[in-house]
Amino acid sequence: MDMRTQPAQEFHVIPGAFIAETLAGQQDTIVDVVMDAYLRHHAGRTINPDSYFLRFDDKPSARIIALPAAIKGDAAIAGIKWIASFPDNAGINLQRASATLVLNDYETGYPIALLEASQISAARTAASCVLAADVLGGGRRMRCLAVVGAGVIARTIVDYLRAGDWAIDELVVHALSAEDAEHLATMACGFCAEVRVAGSAEDAIRGASHAVLATTAPAPYLHAADLLAPGQIVLNISLRDLAPELLLGAFNVFDDIEHCMKASTSPHLAEQLTGGRAFVHGVLAEVIEGTLPVDRTKPIVFSPFGLGILDLAVGRYLLERARAQDRAVGIDGFFPDVSRW
Repeated sequence: MDMRTQPAQEFHVIPGAFIAETLAGQQDTIVDVVMDAYLRHHAGRTINPDSYFLRFDDKPSARIIALPAAIKGDAAIAGIKWIASFPDNAGINLQRASATLVLNDYETGYPIALLEASQISAARTAASCVLAADVLGGGRRMRCLAVVGAGVIARTIVDYLRAGDWAIDELVVHALSAEDAEHLATMACGFCAEVRVAGSAEDAIRGASHAVLATTAPAPYLHAADLLAPGQIVLNISLRDLAPELLLGAFNVFDDIEHCMKASTSPHLAEQLTGGRAFVHGVLAEVIEGTLPVDRTKPIVFSPFGLGILDLAVGRYLLERARAQDRAVGIDGFFPDVSRW
């Protein structure tokens, strides 16, 4: 038998322009893709090991993270996101994060595509945030939304709320950069009834029905015991803003509990402070499925570590769209002869 008769291995690059164009018009679809990934993960149909951090002794604020993952079942896929976070980029007007996503064929392991992934990372984070706000809040309405941080993630979250036709009576923005805060406030003026910039994170959060924490804070800086209110929904995207004591009196929901209990996140610090996880209530998939009732007598805090399966799910969707529209760029000769003999 001729052992060289296996199908040729193809490799494609998905251009960033196509990704931007597609994500800009498919926000609700991306939310659905993220929800499906969460449900698959909760059902045990994914593989999502720990992330791996490359840190630099001469630039302690910077890191590059590897997120390997796989999704099993129909349309199975594997892959890895390699995402750099360099906060000092803001000083030269560069975005903090840059990333690539490699997708691998689940059967053979061969890489099949390379995608620019900073947009994917921002989109899946925003979709996760908006999904949680909808599920935990019971509808697409916010009396007052506080947004702390005004970078790409915050901007993308606000864009997803706009695209989802959320009714937002008031938006309050705070960021360390007053210029960035003004940019985000200006962006939101078209669909929020009232928009203002707050002088501090505490001023923004107090009295808000919903709060999005989207900063690059390396350690908790929000400590006031009375900062969070019963029923207030806090989307703890950056994971390190809240003092661990604030979580002890909250209703705490996660994307994945084990993943959040590391790397000095606020939940990790709360676990270390108490020596246990009594403050943990469950995961978002349980709320989606209706098996975890939300306790509205406490502040409701959603802490997503950011799972690699979300990047895979969105990347797979984009690859399928690119192939269908003949926008995937094939790299001829990327692989050598792959036959064993």
